[in-house]
Amino acid sequence: MDLEKKDKSRLAWLRAVWILLVALGAAGAMFGLAGCGVGPDKHVAARDGQGDKTSAKEKRAKEEAKPYVLVGAGDIAACSVLAGAEATAKLVEQIPGTVFAAGDLAYEHGTAQEFRDCYGTTWGRFKERTRPTPGNHEYNSGAGTAYFTYWGQQAGTPEKSYYSFDLGKWHVIALNTNCVAPGVGGCGIGSLQEKWLKQDLAEHAKSCIVAYGHHALYSSGVFRSHAVHPELRDLWRDLYEAHADLILAGHEHSYERFAPQDADGNADEKNGIREIVVGTGGRSHDPLGTALPNSEVRDFATYGVLKVTLWPDRYSWEFLPVNAGGFRDTGKGTCHNSRGD
Repeated sequence: MDLEKKDKSRLAWLRAVWILLVALGAAGAMFGLAGCGVGPDKHVAARDGQGDKTSAKEKRAKEEAKPYVLVGAGDIAACSVLAGAEATAKLVEQIPGTVFAAGDLAYEHGTAQEFRDCYGTTWGRFKERTRPTPGNHEYNSGAGTAYFTYWGQQAGTPEKSYYSFDLGKWHVIALNTNCVAPGVGGCGIGSLQEKWLKQDLAEHAKSCIVAYGHHALYSSGVFRSHAVHPELRDLWRDLYEAHADLILAGHEHSYERFAPQDADGNADEKNGIREIVVGTGGRSHDPLGTALPNSEVRDFATYGVLKVTLWPDRYSWEFLPVNAGGFRDTGKGTCHNSRGD
């Protein structure tokens, strides 16, 4: 009997202790007794908040460090000969990334019907990830109305048809090189586009820079009036002074890569801009003439797209042909503004 009484007494004591601990816990939760070891620990909460900030910084750093892809071409779709555009579209569909469409997208006149039936059925399949710029054929009907209607806000407006965006640490600039087209207002010093470009570059002084438009300042096309566009020299000069790395263009229905050079065509391996003409989207082929100074690689018999991979401090390019055994071109370069000089 004594043992039974002792057991009952011990159980009662344990029950009382348990009730007391529960009561203290409730009081701690009500009155914030963190200092007594009961209730929520404010220091832990603060540490958790710091952890969230660190995690956000790490996530941002990882986003900036990863490579981005820019893929595309110019001179793309004509309903009379859609096979080339269909073939290049299949290439683009296999490559994740942002698509640059470097003008002359819908032949022959850039009408609403041509955008719907020619471009829309081929490259239009990835419209939502495309960043376009107009070519001269887009202005062959209605001052480019069908182009701006088809693209909406993605193309800007007739009064401001040039724009820019960022891919990681790269600043990407889409120019309208149709300098005398309605609403453009020229490309020379003091023009609306040139002043915008200069301001845009100043606001991204530490970025790596790639630009694209339809016409090329330099190209080795047979007809120099079609291939070389000195009206773009002032835009080039602004880009060169901002240490731009790469300019992509079309207009000539061929592929041509130039060594880094300045706006006057002088070779400049350290600070020059590399220009790649990639008017290979599928419309037709144009023969090339005598190579201009600094022209390194040329081809005028292959449809394909240019894939540019952008890292925080460098870039690489790869021309991909529609036929597996066709012409290819690859290489790499360094971002000028990553050097810190």
